[in-house]
Amino acid sequence: MITKQTIDKIMEATDIAEVIGDFVQLKKRGANFIGLSPFANEKTPSFTVSPTKGIFKDFSTGKGGSAVTFLMEHEKFTYPEALKWLAKKYNIEVEELHDKPQNIEAENRRENLMVVTSYAAKFFQEAMWDTAEGKSIGLSYFKERGFTTEIIKKFELGYSPDNWEAFTSSAISKGYRPEFLEESGLSVKRDNGTLYDRYRGRVMFPIHGFTGRVIAFGGRTLKTDKKVPKYVNSPESEIYHKSNVLYGLFFAKKGIRDEDNCYLVEGYADVLSVHQAGIENVVASSGTSLTVEQIRLIGRFTKNITILYDGDAAGIKAAIRGLDLILEEGMNVRVVTFPDGHDPDSYVREVGSTAFKSYIDQNKKDFILFKTSILLKEAGNDPIRRADVIREIVESIAKIPDSIKASVFIRECSHQLQIDERVLLTELNKMRLGKAKKDNPQQSSSSAPAGYEEMPPPDDPAFLAAMYGEEAVGTKPEADTTIPQEREVVRLLLLYGNRIINWDNIANTYIGPFMIAELSDVEFDNPACKAFVDIYKQQVENGVLPEEQFFIHHPDKQIVDMTVDLLTTRYTLSENWYEMHRIYVSDETDNMKATILGAIFHLKKHKVAKLLDKLRTDLQNAQNETDQDILMGQYLQMKKIEKYISDYLGSVILK
Repeated sequence: MITKQTIDKIMEATDIAEVIGDFVQLKKRGANFIGLSPFANEKTPSFTVSPTKGIFKDFSTGKGGSAVTFLMEHEKFTYPEALKWLAKKYNIEVEELHDKPQNIEAENRRENLMVVTSYAAKFFQEAMWDTAEGKSIGLSYFKERGFTTEIIKKFELGYSPDNWEAFTSSAISKGYRPEFLEESGLSVKRDNGTLYDRYRGRVMFPIHGFTGRVIAFGGRTLKTDKKVPKYVNSPESEIYHKSNVLYGLFFAKKGIRDEDNCYLVEGYADVLSVHQAGIENVVASSGTSLTVEQIRLIGRFTKNITILYDGDAAGIKAAIRGLDLILEEGMNVRVVTFPDGHDPDSYVREVGSTAFKSYIDQNKKDFILFKTSILLKEAGNDPIRRADVIREIVESIAKIPDSIKASVFIRECSHQLQIDERVLLTELNKMRLGKAKKDNPQQSSSSAPAGYEEMPPPDDPAFLAAMYGEEAVGTKPEADTTIPQEREVVRLLLLYGNRIINWDNIANTYIGPFMIAELSDVEFDNPACKAFVDIYKQQVENGVLPEEQFFIHHPDKQIVDMTVDLLTTRYTLSENWYEMHRIYVSDETDNMKATILGAIFHLKKHKVAKLLDKLRTDLQNAQNETDQDILMGQYLQMKKIEKYISDYLGSVILK
């Protein structure tokens, strides 16, 4: 268990905007930061980070909390794992109440796999730097490829000895369990149940996860035997899903954000060479087809992707057919091809860093126009093939969600394809209409009379998006059973509980204890609000005035969720409102007495109204005059209380 002192140090050092900025592209807006939700696919930012409060709120999914909560939600860390990740980021030594066990068993299966891959990465590095075989084969290979010592160490490159059980024997002798060696893909089981090394005799490229931990490997053979596969990669495991990983992203995150652009290459060596050339915003799909998950991963940091292809025409043609996925995600795509069969790795080594950067700047082309020129060149003068090209290009444009951007491409392509713009627009609209009908088949079977449109069903995604915005798509409104007056009391306790009262007839006391005392006769109905007030009351009785951070980091999730909800708002008034329009918007802190007493009396009025309703029902069901008299007395007393509250609030009671 991590000590409280260590946890306090971590919380004090943590900058939530900096932490979340490692995973989400954030933009400053007033005192807060906003970005696209990392938990949902959206095009309008609904994700807010408040550095002053130390919280985030995702309005599209409802998730919210502290930096620790974010890491637990996003990276699926346990609470201790999240704290240790933050401690490592801010160079804080973690003190634990109990000594760590000497065996390598971690707290859960996922952590066991992480520990195994971490050990493997260290083993492969030491095998390359500290053994004669590693230096003469592994290190010399990387040096011959032109990689500097700095890059080799930064990406933790290594070498697996050309021995059937070098790594496996070492790992088992250190106490690592065979089941995790096999599950991570580092070792392979023979028919007789023994294990052997998967990567023997290969140079090793560790694959880092989003937070920098090694989660998998790629191993390249140095043998010329064609029967031996050139690359062997880790199999899928609990910690490694190749469709969700981009090689080099951990080292490229800052560069992508700073440059607002991501260079996408094919292989490990391409990433290393381009990164070494000073272009650090580069990642690789590692030879696999680009997936939606990988595209969205890039989309957290930038909307701009520049794809660096080698000069192989067949490879380019095969690759561009699968890149419409990028357009569907609303990304801006540019393409650069290299001459004479070069790939990024070979070209940057031949011409040098400066010439390489200059070449990219001068030769990048928009993806749609690039695709058009490639396919037109292939079609030649064949009218049938040209017609197919036109249709394929329009299909790509139809995937662009931004209508303005799509219309610009239609205009550009009409010149390049030498065809009337209106023809392309007609074809574009046909494709979009066809897609809409395919996505919502119930609309195509309408029996409405000619000239009328059938009203979409109330849960239709397109209807919800049009009426309520994209956040509503796929969701149905749920009844809110929360009593607003109770939430308002909790909100005021959170924001102002530790402020001193200086009202005319009340002074030298704090708002929090005052509100708790005034509400001692009120029973809260909402479970979260009741729990909050009970905790607050207990803290006050212990002589402590709990502040926001106490509840933001509370172990009860419903308390944390409610706290974040009450401390965040999707909309804020511009700081320039008064300067530009000379309109002063009153603030609740201008008259704290009215704000606090108003909340207390509104809640009491709500409770009195419920009691009056119950008394009316009881009077109607009273069995004798005695019961009626008692109930009537209670009813009249409640009416007096209601009138007193209403007089204060300035409201009128209808009789």
